[in-house]
Amino acid sequence: MYTSYENPLCKRYASREMQEIFSARTKFTLWRKLWIALAEAEQELGLPISDAQIAEMKANVDNIDYALAERRESEVRHDVMAHIFAFGEAAPGAKAIIHLGATSCFVGDNTDIILIKRAFERVRRLLVTAISTLADFAEKYKNVACLAYTHFQAAQPTTVGKRASLWLNDLLMDLEQLDFVHNQLKLLGCKGTTGTGASFLELFDGDHDKVKELERKIARKMGFSECYSVSGQTYSRKVDYYVLSVLSAIAQSAHKFSNDMRLLVHLKEFDEPFEEKQIGSSAMAYKRNPMRSERMASLARYVIAGAQNAAMTASEQWFERTLDDSANRRISIPESFLAIDAALSLYINVISGVRVYEKMIEKHLTKELPFMATENILMNCVKKGGDRQALHEAIRRHSTAAADKIKQEGADNDLVERISADPQFALNSGELHNIIDAKKFIGRAPEQVDEFLEVVRDVLRGSEDSAKENVEIKI
Repeated sequence: MYTSYENPLCKRYASREMQEIFSARTKFTLWRKLWIALAEAEQELGLPISDAQIAEMKANVDNIDYALAERRESEVRHDVMAHIFAFGEAAPGAKAIIHLGATSCFVGDNTDIILIKRAFERVRRLLVTAISTLADFAEKYKNVACLAYTHFQAAQPTTVGKRASLWLNDLLMDLEQLDFVHNQLKLLGCKGTTGTGASFLELFDGDHDKVKELERKIARKMGFSECYSVSGQTYSRKVDYYVLSVLSAIAQSAHKFSNDMRLLVHLKEFDEPFEEKQIGSSAMAYKRNPMRSERMASLARYVIAGAQNAAMTASEQWFERTLDDSANRRISIPESFLAIDAALSLYINVISGVRVYEKMIEKHLTKELPFMATENILMNCVKKGGDRQALHEAIRRHSTAAADKIKQEGADNDLVERISADPQFALNSGELHNIIDAKKFIGRAPEQVDEFLEVVRDVLRGSEDSAKENVEIKI
C-alpha cells in the first residue's frame, strides 16, 4: 500500500461514485454487455447465434477472472483480445461468436461514451446542487450592501447577494453547455476497422439495411437513440475535446469563485467552514487558511489544462486510426472527471457552510463610502444654492487631506466630519449621513438578484432532486 504510487484524486479528493464510474469493474462489465448486445442484435438479424450462447454470456457478465485477463494480456499485448479470451473461458459455449465482426474500438469507444455520459450525469447533479445552494445564498444576502471592487480597488457598492449572482451566472452558463454536449453524445456503433462497416456487410451477405439496423439495435440496447453517422475506427476525438471543454468551463467558474473567496477571507468578511479541531498552519496556530478554496483552485487548474490535452489529441490523429491517443485518454478523461467532481464538491461544501461577517463588511463600506458620496454631496449643496466650482475645490481639498491621514497615520476616514465642519456646505451631520446612506449607492442590486433568481428557478425546474446531492470532503 505504501510502496507504490497512489492517485491522490482517488485517495484524497474524488467521490466514491465517480471512482466507481471509471473503475475496472464498470469498464469490463460494460465490455461484456456490449458483446451481448452485439450477439443479440446479430441473432435478431438472422445470424446463427443460439439462445443458449446468449444466455451463457449473460450469466457470466460479472464473472470476470481479472488475473486470467492480465496474464493473457501480458502474452498477447492486447487488452481487448485478453478479455475476449477470459469471457470465452467463462462462457465456453459462446466463445466462437463473442466479438463477431467487431474491432477493439467496438467495446473501447462505446464504453468510453457510456462512461462519459454517466460521469456527466454525476457532474450535472453536483452543478445543480451548487447552483441551488448559491441561489439560496444570493436570496439571503441580496440586501446586504458591501464594497464592490474593480482592479481590487474599492468601487461603487454592490450587495453580497448580487456578487453571488455573478458566481451563479457562471455556473448557469456551464450547465447550459453541459446539457448541450451531454445531449449530443452518441455511440460509436459497430463500423469495423476503418469505419466502413465492411466486416458486417460481409456477415450479412451484402445487406446494407441489416448493417444499419444492427447499429440501431445495439444503440437501443445500450440506452442510446443513435450512433455517430460516420467515423474511422474510433469516434472523432473532437468529442473528447468538447467534453473536457465543458469540464474546463466549470473549472474556470470554480476557480473564479475560489479566488474571490480567498480575497474575502483575507478581508475578514467571509470564512470558510472551519471544524473544531482543524489546524490552519503547522507553525502559526492562530491561522485559518482558506485551504478548501485553495484546493478547489488547484484542482480546477488541472481540469482547465486538460482541455488543451484533448485538443492536442484530436489534432494529432492520422487518417482512420492511430494509437497515440490511447494511453493519454486512459488518464486524461477519467482524471478530468475525478478532479471536477472534487472541485464541485468543495464548491458546495464551502458555500453551504460559509460564514459572513456583516459588521466587517459594514466597516469596510463605511471607510470608503464618503469618497464615493462626494458627487452626491456636491449635487445636493448646489441644489441648495451653493457654488459648484467652489464646492468642488473644497471637496478635493478635504478628500486629499482625509486620504493622506488614512494612508500616513492609519487613521479613520474623517471626510464626513471635515465636510460637516465646513460652512461652505451648510450641511449638518444628520443631513450628511442621510446623503451617504449605503442603500442609495447599490443601484438595482437587490432587484437584479430577484429578477435573476426567477431565471435560475426556471432553469432548475424539474431538477429539484438533483439539487440535493450529498458531498463528503475527506480532508
